[in-house]
Parts: sequence; C-alpha cells; structure tokens
Amino acid sequence: MTMKFSASRDTILRPLQAVIGVVERRQTMPILGNVLLVAQENRLGITATDLEVELLAETEMEVETPGDITIPGRKLHDICKALPEGATIVFETSGDRVTVKASRSRFTLSSLRAADFPTVEEITAQQTLTIERQAFKNLLDKTHFSMAQQDVRYYLNGLLFETDGTTLRAVATDGHRLAISEIQLANATERNEQVIVPRKGVLELQRLLDGEGDFDLTLGANHVRAQLDGIRFTSKLIDGRFPEYERVMPREVQNIISADRGLLSQALQRAAILSNEKYRGVRLDLAENSLTIQANNPEQEEAEETLEVDYGGTVMEIGFNVNYLLDALSAVDEDQVQLGLGDANSSCLVKGPTTENTKFVVMPMRL
Repeated sequence: MTMKFSASRDTILRPLQAVIGVVERRQTMPILGNVLLVAQENRLGITATDLEVELLAETEMEVETPGDITIPGRKLHDICKALPEGATIVFETSGDRVTVKASRSRFTLSSLRAADFPTVEEITAQQTLTIERQAFKNLLDKTHFSMAQQDVRYYLNGLLFETDGTTLRAVATDGHRLAISEIQLANATERNEQVIVPRKGVLELQRLLDGEGDFDLTLGANHVRAQLDGIRFTSKLIDGRFPEYERVMPREVQNIISADRGLLSQALQRAAILSNEKYRGVRLDLAENSLTIQANNPEQEEAEETLEVDYGGTVMEIGFNVNYLLDALSAVDEDQVQLGLGDANSSCLVKGPTTENTKFVVMPMRL
C-alpha cells in the first residue's frame, strides 16, 4: 500500500524533535529504533516508544494518499535537520522502502510494518487531575534529582505521585536522600492514590512542560497520560510499593542551623574539590554560631571552610555526601536555608525557613 504526503521541513521537524528523545540508540527490538508515521485527513501523527514511555506528536499537512509506516527515527530526524530551512519534503512509500525527497536531495529508507509497532491505545482512567503547568514543573524540579538510577529496588527508579484530597505530592528517594514537595489542586481528587512514574517518564515530562496554562494528567491502573500542546505523553507505571517515606522524615530536630544559602553552597563547592572522588564526604563541625566544613582525600590533601551561621544547638561533628547537600540547597527557593539535626547520627532536614511544602532529607555518612 502506498502512502504519500508533503510538508515544509519545519512542519515535520518540530513534532519529530518532540518525540525523538524516547528513541533509544541501542534497542532490544529493531522496530523500537523506528518512529510510527500515520498520515490521514491532512494530519500526520509521529509516535516513538521505548516500551516504557510513548510520545505522540501531531501536525497538520497535505496528505495525498493516507497510510501508516514505521521508519528509522534518528535517520529521519538527521535528514530533516540537515535539509535547508523552508524546504518542502515529499514522503512516498513503495513496498518496504520510503523515499524522502526535497529539491535535489533524495533519500531511500528501509521500513517496518506499522502493525508491528507497539502502541498504548486507550488507558483506563481512574482519575484525571487538572494541574497548572508551571506548578507541576516546579514539583518535578524540586524532587527528580533524588530518584535512584538502576537500583535493584526497581520502585526507587521513579517518582511517587500521591493524591490526597486537594494535595498532589511528589516524593523521590534513592535510599541515601529524599525529596518531598507538594502543590494544591484546584479541585479535590476523586480518590486518594499512589502511582510511581519511572525515571525516564519523569525526565521526558519535565522537558515537555514549558509554557503556561493548565493541562490534564490522567492516572490509570497501569499508565499515566498527559496532553500538552499537540503532544500526547504516556508512561507505564512502576508496579511496586514505595517505601513509607514518612518514617524517615526527622521528627526531633532541636539543633537548627540557619545560614545564607548562597554562601553555604559556595563553601561546600570549594571544600568538595578535595573530597574523596568516590565517596564525596565532607565533615561538618558545629559550634555556637560557627560551621566548619572539612574535606580530605586519599592523597592526604585537605580543605577547610569556616562560616558564620545562626546556631545555638549541641556542639557536634557529622559527615554528609557533599553532592546530596548541594542538590538540596539548589532546590531551595529562599536566600536563607535551615538545616535541622537531631544528633551526630541523625539525618539532616533541609528546607527554606518559611517553606513547609518542600523538604529534603540527607542521611549522614561515616567518615
């Protein structure tokens, strides 16, 4: 069956760029390296998937002969990108080959049957949330860095979303640190539930969330789906039970350090230069209104930074991974920051002095 359509370079490149991030460079199945093109009634839909995350972008164009086919995604993207701006591209299929023509350029690509392309059709919606885009992007920005990467505890390789009345909460932890943030929804949710969106889905969603206005997030039994400016995002959910994060939130934090966030970050960054490259440990020495940060490495090199802080708690020494502290500090929106400690063996609670809806927990490390 032949299929033929034509469009300007930009008309095709824009939706292609929106979905190409999902196409893996090394696939378990050849068809996952392809994108699905569906041309019908002056519309072209381009779908990419890695079996976990699926992106569908649609655009309007002239369709001479409707049809569907899959062709190598990155090659098509690179061809369209390399063609001159304003070029008109003509696509035509013949057997298992697809010809892409523009002016004096001609490319013939291999194809695979559209029927073999794995797509997620309808998902059973358990509830749909209407969320303000920037608020949701902020929620992801404040938590995504604490997700685990390739952890055997597969349920940590994603972000927990929890609905509770008019609150949407996001929680991420890799077992060494935890980030939690919440936003208020305009309408109360139909039911309270927890879903875990995999890491790749979270990062793709973050990329798509530019712009203003509301969008709909549909939570299904096995999938989550969002519709954003002509792009439909679908991700599988991780089937697993997220840890009871409430239990690791420090309860008794009688020792509170108040510091200038920028000065503390800079001091930690400087000390980190001479920390152990593998373990990234720094020692915090706390005394009245004084914080000394120390780091050393196997070459016996040492760094020491002393900061004036507001502190009237117990004199103590405690070690932390400097990267985890810096990640938490960079996600605090205020100029001042509070670090709350129980004792020299307890986790550190990091937050802005007036912020209650976003908190970070960093576990201590032995030095």
